[in-house]
Amino acid sequence: MRVLVTGGAGFVGSHVVDELIAGGHDVVVVDDLDPAAHDGMPDGTSDAAHYVWGDVRDPDVLASALDGVEAVCHQAAKVGLGVDFGDVIEYVGRNDLGTASLLGALHDRRFAGRIVLASSMVVYGEGRYRCVEHGLVRPGPRRILDLDAGRYEPPCPICGRPLAGEAVPEDQWLDPRNVYATTKLAQEGLCAAYAREHPGCTVTALRYHNVYGPRMPRDTPYAGVASLFRSAYERGEAPRVYEDGGQLRDFVHVADVAHANVLALTNDEPASGAINVCTGSPRTIFDMALALRPPGGPAPIVTGGYRLGDVRHVFASATRARAVLGFTSAIGFEDGMRAFASAPLRATVGPRPLSLG
Repeated sequence: MRVLVTGGAGFVGSHVVDELIAGGHDVVVVDDLDPAAHDGMPDGTSDAAHYVWGDVRDPDVLASALDGVEAVCHQAAKVGLGVDFGDVIEYVGRNDLGTASLLGALHDRRFAGRIVLASSMVVYGEGRYRCVEHGLVRPGPRRILDLDAGRYEPPCPICGRPLAGEAVPEDQWLDPRNVYATTKLAQEGLCAAYAREHPGCTVTALRYHNVYGPRMPRDTPYAGVASLFRSAYERGEAPRVYEDGGQLRDFVHVADVAHANVLALTNDEPASGAINVCTGSPRTIFDMALALRPPGGPAPIVTGGYRLGDVRHVFASATRARAVLGFTSAIGFEDGMRAFASAPLRATVGPRPLSLG
């Protein structure tokens, strides 16, 4: 099968390409090597894939990449919280206009195959919470007054009692709380609208939880927390843990995430709708900081600070992924973090292609 992988030179995309190639598929990659994430040509590209170096928003780039494509794996996106709201135009342009441009080109070709979208847990906002008196409740945004006072747990919006976190299923209400999260939800909506108007097309929105592993971007405002902590240890510094370190997340290895993508692309039966890609075993941010600590390395520092775009707890149910995709994560937290502590992060192996300037 001929598969287009947008963002296929990036962190997750490059691992998807590797697994597709290993499975005997013909892979075309479109990637513009966004300077915010790439200093030049990254390692991890495949000699067996065909690379089109350019922006997914460029019609000429898409025209040269889509011939004969039977399935699309859309990974290209600007990720992370970024620097501040000033990043909004870049996020919307790369994520939402990029997705619209891709779908417009697919529409022109009457594409009716599978589309697998890299979505994210961030579309949920805060996770799922239960009050002992009022049952399942939806907490509002955390207040700066509470955060400044070190009150990080969202209270019951009705009675103010403490809440218990639960695993988030795919039918949880959606409440994106930062620019990146909002663009990911828009991507899901655009792809779903395309599928409704193109009979035979199936869209699988894979909601990644906290992905880590080899080729992860280094210490930038767009890198994940695992990379930030790893980079701090490499510099001989203690990683700085926001809030009290008790935030719960689901850390899933990039090899597992790539496998979920390939299942969605190649299973006999297509999978429609949203699917959490996770381990089903949440850990705290502080747990992760400790797991990455090298022998003799400095202990993590709990700063008590916070980022307004963050949420307190969000971790997922893996039930639908097992039932619909046949996906179960193969790499556990301890083994995965142990390997990641010394795994290579993204490296630059040459200059940017001439076509990218």
